[in-house]
Amino acid sequence: MKTLKKILAGLGILLAIVLIVAFFFVRNVSRKALPDYNKSLKIEGLQDVVEVYRDSFAIPHVYAVNEHDLYMATGYLMAQDRLWQMDFLRRVTQGRLSEILGATTTDADHLLRALRIPEKSQMVLERSDTLLLQCLEAFAAGVNQYIETQGKKLPPEFTLLGYKPEPWLPEHSVNLIGYMAWDLTGSWTTEVVMHKLAQKLDGERFKQLLPAMNRQSTYVHPDYSIAESTKMFTLLDKADLLRNFKLEVFSASNNWAVSGARSITSMPLLSNDMHLGFGSPGIWYPMHQEIEGSLKVSGVALPGAPAIIAGHNEKIAWGMTNLYVDDMDFYVETIDSLSNTYKVNDEWKQLLIREEKIAVKGGDTITRPIRYTQRGPIISDFKKIKDQAISMRWIGNDYSNELRTIYLLNRAGNWNEFRDALSTFIAVSQNVVYADVDGNIGLQTAGGVPIRKEGNGMFISPGDSDRFDWTGIVPFDQLPFTYNPPEGFVASANNRTVGENYPHNIGHWFDLPSRIDRIREMLATKEKFDVEDFKLMLADFRSKHAEKHLPVFLEALQKDESLTPKEKEVLEYLKNWDYQLTADSKAASVFEVMYLNLSRNLKHDEMGDDLYREFIGVRMMVRNLIEHVLEHSASLWVDNVDTPETETFESLVVKSFREALDWLTKTYGDESEDWAWGKVHTLTIEHPLGSVKLLDKIFSLNKGPYPIGGSYHTVNPLAYSFRNPFKSVHGASQRHIYSLSDWTESQVVIPTGISGIPASRHYLDQTPLFVRNEYRNELWTKEKVQSQAKYHAIFSPK
Repeated sequence: MKTLKKILAGLGILLAIVLIVAFFFVRNVSRKALPDYNKSLKIEGLQDVVEVYRDSFAIPHVYAVNEHDLYMATGYLMAQDRLWQMDFLRRVTQGRLSEILGATTTDADHLLRALRIPEKSQMVLERSDTLLLQCLEAFAAGVNQYIETQGKKLPPEFTLLGYKPEPWLPEHSVNLIGYMAWDLTGSWTTEVVMHKLAQKLDGERFKQLLPAMNRQSTYVHPDYSIAESTKMFTLLDKADLLRNFKLEVFSASNNWAVSGARSITSMPLLSNDMHLGFGSPGIWYPMHQEIEGSLKVSGVALPGAPAIIAGHNEKIAWGMTNLYVDDMDFYVETIDSLSNTYKVNDEWKQLLIREEKIAVKGGDTITRPIRYTQRGPIISDFKKIKDQAISMRWIGNDYSNELRTIYLLNRAGNWNEFRDALSTFIAVSQNVVYADVDGNIGLQTAGGVPIRKEGNGMFISPGDSDRFDWTGIVPFDQLPFTYNPPEGFVASANNRTVGENYPHNIGHWFDLPSRIDRIREMLATKEKFDVEDFKLMLADFRSKHAEKHLPVFLEALQKDESLTPKEKEVLEYLKNWDYQLTADSKAASVFEVMYLNLSRNLKHDEMGDDLYREFIGVRMMVRNLIEHVLEHSASLWVDNVDTPETETFESLVVKSFREALDWLTKTYGDESEDWAWGKVHTLTIEHPLGSVKLLDKIFSLNKGPYPIGGSYHTVNPLAYSFRNPFKSVHGASQRHIYSLSDWTESQVVIPTGISGIPASRHYLDQTPLFVRNEYRNELWTKEKVQSQAKYHAIFSPK
């Protein structure tokens, strides 16, 4: 017995030692990269002193005396807060994820290498102004100073994944152009899915899938005439896999501005919220940069790039929404596999074949070929198309210089300078809202709109001739814009850009006008607005989508005499609903679940499991088909081809309603009082490594779930994937309200925090504000920055 007690005591001591060692190991790994924001530093390469103040959320306010020092300090600060995220983005653009994540990402690396993003970056660097190159070099030097001085004191992801960061180069910042351009293009998904559907469906059903432009009657530029496009523009002589990792950029967005005539302050107000995938670290790095007498700018930057992408300076404010341009085309190529040639205009041309060597963590380097035609890579294998060779033509491989654009936007002082800056914003296509301190407002479409010999790029084209090739892009001075419109506001929400009179085809799969119609409805409710009004607009949960669909559903449900007492009770909820998708709404839960069921009941029988899953991954396509059925209740899609009887639209609505109630009952209980939308619909901010439950628990990588309202069709767009409802994965990645009468009245927030280090008090510290639709005041004057600073550091030359 004594021996057993001794053994147990020994094991207890050993276990205690193990736990103590594990505690200190975890503590060391999680905290060793935490910066001391009050520590002044000597930095090699600085030319003068740089002061850095940080507020209570640790947002950096950087004061330098020259551009070199400003951007060098910016590189150091970004690395201090977001080094692993920057490295991860760099690996995405290079197709080098497998080196740190293993064999699961080899397919993603293979695809990413086909995009040739580093080659585009070299093209940009070779054609960029010396001043811009110097800024990129200074930024890279700042990042590398941080890497060198930290040594082994790196963010925990490097320890957990077992690698160290490589030196940062200017081309890595430029790679972000390709990353942004790739992520926002919708054609990669829509056109290939449409091609598969065309092969599966009969002609009439396929035709009904296509977007009807008559549903897109709310335009970004309602009064635009191309004859006016050259009047306002003078070119100025100035310096010239991934959704799973929460890395989306510019997927959707809202922006609007009102003129002084529509503002209580008699000066413009501007709002912008760019809708991206939710994740941590957040995609934006908020900061304020200042060089006395030459630059003063605040807003959000992309980790890895030195300048503000959306924000304001002393003279102008700007914000962005995705244009949804069709800037990617696909071609069925005629290939001779024996000679590795392809046919164009009766001429056989040699395929370019590259053997890509992909290093795999814990395994061997694998070699995979990528074949290229003159149009671009052959992507059939990436899209699991075995019987055809399909090539891809993409605007992202053409010359553009978005870094020049951002550099000049940071310094623009008026409408003409703003437009000059946007003239090289080609691969990243946006509708950019504008306001200035002289009282002007505007909205400029910027991006590469292809000009095609024939066709409109909506479908995959035959590639054996050049009939469907591009001849160029629409000149910038022919892109639509609106400047000081008589109604006193401009607005965009990924809706159709311009009407039928515009001679060029911008795109097809614009978002349906639910959000833009609600924005304009709210802008019509008052004569004059203030910052508080804009806060309410950004928080708005009222749905024009539900207003349109629910009456049709109710008509069908009220005709059915077989409804049970419980179903009639729920029907009353729907009849009395105010179309607000608040977190406590039961009707919102029923409507959202019912809508998704209706989609499946309409389409799954014709498509089958695999194709339907691909189809519902493109929400715009799903919504367009349901819109068609609402307008044509006798559509061929209504009848279930797998049943002998003939279904009606009304019977599908009732079926979808009953399925919704059945699912809610099984999931949340018999009492409909427990069906609040916020129980069904939640938000969790997740880290890329947070899917490993043990890591999440040990390092507190994720935050949530939060019960939330809203949906993909509300102005406050807390959206979810149709493939994985109802977990919110997409929404406002930042909210900015800028008051041009007094910049210090401006309101800003991001859904995460400045730090990417999970142990930091500033990791996800803005999340509670974001969920509550609250903001932090922007600190703009140096007096306010200093008086409210929580941290202060001085960087000086070494």
